[in-house]
Amino acid sequence: MADLTLMELLKKYGSDDKARSFLEGVRWPNGAICPRCKTQQDHKINAQKESKSGARKGVYFCSQCRKQFTVTVGTIMESSHIPLGTWLAAIFLICASKKAMSSKQLERMLGITYKSAWFLSHRIRHAMSNNTNEPLLSGIVEADEAYVGGKPRKCINKKNKRGVSGKTPVIVLVERNGRAKTKVMPTVSRRNIRQMMKENVDINSKIMSDESNLYNTVGVYFKGGHEAVNHSRWEFARGDAHNNTAESFFALLKRGIYGTFHNVSKEHLDKYCNEFAFRWNNRKISDSERMEVAISMIEGKRLMYRDSLN
Repeated sequence: MADLTLMELLKKYGSDDKARSFLEGVRWPNGAICPRCKTQQDHKINAQKESKSGARKGVYFCSQCRKQFTVTVGTIMESSHIPLGTWLAAIFLICASKKAMSSKQLERMLGITYKSAWFLSHRIRHAMSNNTNEPLLSGIVEADEAYVGGKPRKCINKKNKRGVSGKTPVIVLVERNGRAKTKVMPTVSRRNIRQMMKENVDINSKIMSDESNLYNTVGVYFKGGHEAVNHSRWEFARGDAHNNTAESFFALLKRGIYGTFHNVSKEHLDKYCNEFAFRWNNRKISDSERMEVAISMIEGKRLMYRDSLN
């Protein structure tokens, strides 16, 4: 796709028919694939039969499993009553907004209810989650942790006069000039950080971090070793040893949460982190190309409303 602006996107693919054709081209470049049996032995119910059979536009019939399907079946868009053109506009806006876009902003710009905008945005974030078949991070990998949330609230309980902080720990692993992976953790310890690194980082990598003792033992598990800079002594870089890339990621995440969303619950924080990681990993391409990447990830990630509340 050529680099499109939002207005050009709406003009070219704003109608349901054009949006459906665009989605089919992105999801099925070599022809429609049945989402149930994964075969291409199917045919489209043609327009002449639609009026007689009552079939909707864009319906396919699989000759293998004898089921009907459309381009939205098995995706975040399944059973949605929001027009497909609106879906494309929402995906484009979220992909193009460097510091994110709130559901209230989507409500105003797209002319839908807040409930629809909120669920739509959560579905899109769900699609942006990491795929299990992604390659491991490699090369020089920077690690850092941050605590996201509001200020500690005053506690009524006299036994806890200092109050309870609402901040939630988030860990990020970032390839130097490459991809990022995040994880929300209930608590931060050497054990769970090591476990996250083993699951997401190639064994031949070199780890970079700050002076936190959480990373003291990670060098044992990676052939590239481990280097740390001491921020408490105003050391932010020593040769190629630094974790400034990871801190840049957190700068964007925090500006988005505090400046755009204002408040994010612990239950949904992982979805917001996935959104920022997705934009980070695809930062070197255009907004419309980033939207295509997001659309290619919508399959198999249907999110029900009752699940989004948990």
